Amino acid sequence: MKNTSTRGQAGFTLIEIMVVVVILGILAALVVPQIMSRPDQAKVTVARGDIKAVAAALDMYKLDNYAYPSTQQGLEALVDKPSGNPPAKNWNRDGYLKRLPVDPWGTAYQYLAPGTQGAFDLYSLGADGKQGGSELDADIGNWDL
Repeated sequence: MKNTSTRGQAGFTLIEIMVVVVILGILAALVVPQIMSRPDQAKVTVARGDIKAVAAALDMYKLDNYAYPSTQQGLEALVDKPSGNPPAKNWNRDGYLKRLPVDPWGTAYQYLAPGTQGAFDLYSLGADGKQGGSELDADIGNWDL
């Protein structure tokens, strides 16, 4: 005789689905606050990356012109040939940057040459846009990298 019994349908029970939903809810409650606090950290990371890139362009400028641009010439010397001292005798006609970045909070990066921390100071004033501060309001400079 043939076995005519049918198997039960495979699937999940309501209890199993509820357990999965509860676990996902718990995970979301733990993970979402962590992710939501990261935009501020991301801005600090972007500022550090920008500072590294602009500092590298300043180093290339110095290789060509034997000196960093003065504070008066500013970071604009990386985009357009500067006038004044020190002269940019071997300035790269393509420039060193296509455009000057602004920090993640919408403020121009600050430049001082000679710097107080080294040959030049390149920094962002942080979230508050003011000198000094702590945590997210702290200045982020090339001396930290």
